[in-house]
Amino acid sequence: MIAQLTGQIAHRGLDHLIIDVNGVGYQVTVPLSTLYSLPESGTVSLRIHTHVKEDALQLFGFATGDEKDLFTLLIGVSGVGPKLAVNILSNIGADELRQALAFGDSKRLAAIPGIGKKTAERLVVDLREKVEADGSVPAAPAAAGRPGAPRDLREDALSALVNLGYKAAQAKKVLDSVDADGLGSVEEILKTALRQLVR
Repeated sequence: MIAQLTGQIAHRGLDHLIIDVNGVGYQVTVPLSTLYSLPESGTVSLRIHTHVKEDALQLFGFATGDEKDLFTLLIGVSGVGPKLAVNILSNIGADELRQALAFGDSKRLAAIPGIGKKTAERLVVDLREKVEADGSVPAAPAAAGRPGAPRDLREDALSALVNLGYKAAQAKKVLDSVDADGLGSVEEILKTALRQLVR
């Protein structure tokens, strides 16, 4: 079983990377948070979950052990497969996901594309105690915070905009003006920010 890959980025897709390890290219499906945190090229190291099916072997990669741990918890829930787990991690930061699970915020989870009310409630029921038990749940966010997109999503969107060639200061200014109400994913925040940047 492959647990970690270290190699050169040979290709970047919308939801995957091809990592060249000594001349062998491994296709690795990754959440957006991992994709945006990595450089455009060069050597990277990913934590790997190897998913084995009857007719295929698929690799899922994560920039941090925390993301991989959350992925492992998610796929242990009935009805949540690897692709849905990656989708969840692409649409909510690790800290925010732990908060939502620990505080029973099924409404926040249900706002993630592909997650309905029943699945959100099942995630809370199955994972609440497990997340609390590992002692890594961040404090609940204060009611009055800085305006704009939620912190984890904002950071992912900022990284994506910088990778697209925008200056960090310019991207931060636009993201600070984005109204995050109803924007439950990095993609939605990016679309809104890009509309302002191309005016």
